[in-house]
Amino acid sequence: MLNGYVIMPNHFHLVLYVSSEVKNLSLVIAESKRFLAYEIVKRLKQQKKQGLLEVLQSGVSTKEKEKGKKHQVFRLSFDAKPIDLSEVGRVLDYIHRNPVSKKWQLVQEYVDYPHSSAAFYEGGQEPEFGLVDFRGLLPESSESSNE
Repeated sequence: MLNGYVIMPNHFHLVLYVSSEVKNLSLVIAESKRFLAYEIVKRLKQQKKQGLLEVLQSGVSTKEKEKGKKHQVFRLSFDAKPIDLSEVGRVLDYIHRNPVSKKWQLVQEYVDYPHSSAAFYEGGQEPEFGLVDFRGLLPESSESSNE
């Protein structure tokens, strides 16, 4: 389940709660990226963003083209780091502040960045697309000590 996110110009951060029943995180991520890529391409077509579609088409390897692949939306790798539930608040704070880091300066206040879960956590904004508050996953003693 999605607990937090920040979508940056050239990368994104996700905080996901993954059940212990999930044995192959790579497969879950690969499938998620595949369906997300379909949606991105569909929306780019709807918006007639031909230039971006051409960039995504140029990224497909010859071998993948032979298999019928038309667009390369994501890099083929990802970087996952397991974190304890007690660390999620700290990690979210770090990723939420990414848009105002020295390198980016995309907004003045990190809670104003529209492609982030910061406004949900900091400003009480309604959650988008199935965002689940991680604080509901914490044991009661941990949750009350974080307030």
